[in-house]
Amino acid sequence: MSLINAVYRLYNRRLLTELDLSSEDPFPFQEATFRYLTSRGAGTVFGEKYKMGEIRDIETFRQRIPLHDYNSLEPYIQNILKGAQNVLWDRPVSWFALSSGTSSSRSKFIPMNMENLQFCHYKGMLTILSSYVRTFPSSRLFRGKSLTLGGNRHIDKSVDTNCCYGDLSAFLLINTPLIARTFTTPPKKTGLIPDFEYKVEQVSKLIARQNLVSFSGVPSWNLILMRKVLEQTGKRNLHELWPHMELFMHGGVNFEPYRVHYKALFPSPGMHYLETYNASEGFFAFQTDLNDPGLQLLPNVSVFYEFIPLEKLQAAENGTFTDFLTMADVETNKPYAMVISTNSGLWRYLIGDTVRFTQLYPHKIRIIGRTKLFINTFGEELMIENAERALSRTCDLTGTSVHEYTVAPVFMDTRRKGAHQWLIEFETMPQDLKTFTEILDKELMQVNSDYEAKRLHTGTMDPPRIEPMKKGCFYRWMALNDKLGGQSKVPRLWNNRDYVEDLLGINESL
Repeated sequence: MSLINAVYRLYNRRLLTELDLSSEDPFPFQEATFRYLTSRGAGTVFGEKYKMGEIRDIETFRQRIPLHDYNSLEPYIQNILKGAQNVLWDRPVSWFALSSGTSSSRSKFIPMNMENLQFCHYKGMLTILSSYVRTFPSSRLFRGKSLTLGGNRHIDKSVDTNCCYGDLSAFLLINTPLIARTFTTPPKKTGLIPDFEYKVEQVSKLIARQNLVSFSGVPSWNLILMRKVLEQTGKRNLHELWPHMELFMHGGVNFEPYRVHYKALFPSPGMHYLETYNASEGFFAFQTDLNDPGLQLLPNVSVFYEFIPLEKLQAAENGTFTDFLTMADVETNKPYAMVISTNSGLWRYLIGDTVRFTQLYPHKIRIIGRTKLFINTFGEELMIENAERALSRTCDLTGTSVHEYTVAPVFMDTRRKGAHQWLIEFETMPQDLKTFTEILDKELMQVNSDYEAKRLHTGTMDPPRIEPMKKGCFYRWMALNDKLGGQSKVPRLWNNRDYVEDLLGINESL
């Protein structure tokens, strides 16, 4: 082990101790987090409304404080945006991370503060690095630069209230501790460029001259950057340029469709891919074992977790079901909607992600979809996990690769059955689109029995309809909707045809 790795592990040994203890029993950490959050929230406008100061146990917390989503918290957030304080949290809040708006056409203003950055976002990242260095003691992670490619929303400031809002990545960048800046790139001035395409151009020129050892972010945006560097340098692959590149920490979308592209860019067997689960709302989990796709949930990052069995979600949203589960109550292989309470003032907040526990002690999850992003037009209940698995398997069987895709229903009428329309921008086109469609249909039936029933037994659905899209179509759609970079991503499944019709129109114009 190198001296710098040994010093880093020594400095952060408490994080590794907490990680190990929480693997054995996460709930003491969750109980401590619960007490910390409720004591701090008691004197706020929100806390006084629900008499949070009288809450002594989780059961009372469940009964007294209702489930919230962004719409129900928005009046409080708007008051903070106007300059009010002590509304959702008892410390000044003047930063707001703009969410990517995957499930909504509008951005959400997620409140943030220095406590939230320090004890959630930064702590989560430090825990990842500590765990990684322990797993790979010969890592060269601290002998070069680590890249984070931010989004296209720089930080704006309200003249009247001094409130600032922008991408989470921008807040993380401007608050990066001085010692960490030695190991990170790009510098603040470049990282905060609002024009994403111009930023990619500038960052690509910069990192081509640096000793890059790791990078992090959403696979789709980083792929654009890495291909730009390859084009500019004329290298056969990027390990020729960065021989010590060893780690890509990715999140936001399923990595499997991108894995083949990254393996071509970074062919060395020493290249590692580590999935994280972080969002504007917090840093929640990461992959502790690179051979296990499960993400270990972090119980000690100032987030109190609750879980709603997916079949109870509608009842929970209308207030008739309140017995949400804690980490002590969950079971493996059951779908749950995740609910969080955080030190940024999000209380019993339905974050919108659906998860499944793959194991307990340590508690590991897979993100299987969004509570709003699924297709259930014909009773087929197709979730993102089903679509991703079926598409990945189909690509493997047909020697095909996919760059981007989205799926929407084709509604039945008097002349035709219903169906799913897949808009796919292929990286490698299938030799026979009909065969590709047939295999995809079979794979979907294999991973989803409800889909199989609607396809074969009820006569309500025809096979999928595949629409190959022109190169750059999805990128153009993202640009037109101000969703370039950061945590923005293409919605994979949608119950209406709004996105699909827009994309088809763009495709015709290319």
